[in-house]
Amino acid sequence: MPEGDTIFRTAVRLRSVLVGKRIEAASSQGRRQVDAAPLLGGEIRDVEARGKHLLFAVCDERTIHSHMGMTGSWHLYRPGERWSKPVPRAALVLEVGGIVAVCFSPKTLEILSRDGLRRHRHLWKLGPDLLATRFDEREALLRFRLHERRPIGEILLDQRVVCGIGNVYKSEALFLMRRSPFDPTGSLSDEELGQLLARTRDLMRRNLVGFKRQTRFGRDGDRVWVYGRVGKPCLECGTMIQMRRQGELGRSTYWCPACQPATDVST
Repeated sequence: MPEGDTIFRTAVRLRSVLVGKRIEAASSQGRRQVDAAPLLGGEIRDVEARGKHLLFAVCDERTIHSHMGMTGSWHLYRPGERWSKPVPRAALVLEVGGIVAVCFSPKTLEILSRDGLRRHRHLWKLGPDLLATRFDEREALLRFRLHERRPIGEILLDQRVVCGIGNVYKSEALFLMRRSPFDPTGSLSDEELGQLLARTRDLMRRNLVGFKRQTRFGRDGDRVWVYGRVGKPCLECGTMIQMRRQGELGRSTYWCPACQPATDVST
């Protein structure tokens, strides 16, 4: 699934070519079909990443909301250019100032009114965006404290606490902080949580340029420390990396049992 850095890069790219231009044609099809007619003639005023969500602000107070899920993506083409994905997967096609913007296979696609955006059942619940220019760490810490018994590896993925973090950065940041993903959130102090968020934010920001995600910098070989390396030796101590499913959705968590021992919370 695209993580916050991927959606942020997508927003930057779309914003650079679409903002300030009017939608000359709009069409929608497939399982995620929406009524695209009200978008015609509207000027795109902004393209914003909000965690793993992408929002197009259109001048007539409508917002295009998309969530890419596991396989969705936005592509840009010139008119007449061959698409890299099959036409039936195109859920929304926008023709804007000599550019064709295509949303392929989104998990969510909606056209929202101002009130619909404000009252959206998912968007209004999102926690602070880790990649926002002014990340609200205080608000994030307050939200962490509402879930002190749940494992930190689960809470980092809860978009209602802080939004934008996915499996890769969760596993990598916890390894770099030498914290077990199964430690209760309450076992981390505010200072430790702040350090964990700062480390995760730094990893994500360093990946805003380029397309191959990396958390090991200035080193040869593997691009990541633990993610996807189950059964391989830890790059620090040689212990075999393990993987376990966490949370209601069974998201994969990778860790080194030696470098990330569980915290004793019995006392």
